[in-house]
Amino acid sequence: MRQLPLGVQLGVSLRFDTFAPAANEEAIEALRRLADGASRPAVWVYGPAGSGRSHLLQAACAAASFAGYATAYLPIAQLYGDGPGLLDGFDCLDLVALDDIEAVAGMAGWESAIFTLFNGLAEHRGRLAIAAAGPPASTVIRLPDLASRLAGSEVHRLEPLAEREQPAALRRRAERRGLELPDETLGFLTKRAPRDFATLCRMLDELDAESLAAQRRLTVPFVRDWLARSEG
Repeated sequence: MRQLPLGVQLGVSLRFDTFAPAANEEAIEALRRLADGASRPAVWVYGPAGSGRSHLLQAACAAASFAGYATAYLPIAQLYGDGPGLLDGFDCLDLVALDDIEAVAGMAGWESAIFTLFNGLAEHRGRLAIAAAGPPASTVIRLPDLASRLAGSEVHRLEPLAEREQPAALRRRAERRGLELPDETLGFLTKRAPRDFATLCRMLDELDAESLAAQRRLTVPFVRDWLARSEG
């Protein structure tokens, strides 16, 4: 497996098989094909916060890297302060994933750099995965040539996991981590926590670390105390 440039590391648990698919099977399959090199057009996924955009882009990079391809995951909202020169040289990779592309929409330097990246990847038979809050049509790209290229992407809307599906998905996540999550604790956590699944997953990961450090089980009192400290 090849290392990512720039030290942008993938989340260890963010893989296709750890993503609760809900109604997003077509988007997952499109990114799988892109990661495998079976598809060339750029894939653009969009949806509200908590719908799994970043998870799926990192999963695509992980799958491509495992297959021996050179990849890079670039969370633009975190990196744009480094300037558009950040993208120099990435066009020689097999797969580049641009997350939160709307963070630089309308910025001439960034749009020019993304256009160069797009063309360079096409020349070298590389692939591009993109995630944003909205589809290409609602993302204000001012460079006409770039807007045209992005409009030709394979576009998929991601649907957040429904509330009724979240407890079962959270239990599966706990089981994959080897974490015991009693029914009463699961019920308490899902009632007290925010209703988006991404936040629930982050909380479970933090609780796992806390329970290991304290050598405690995830009982309701333990979770209640942790929540009180976190809210405080």
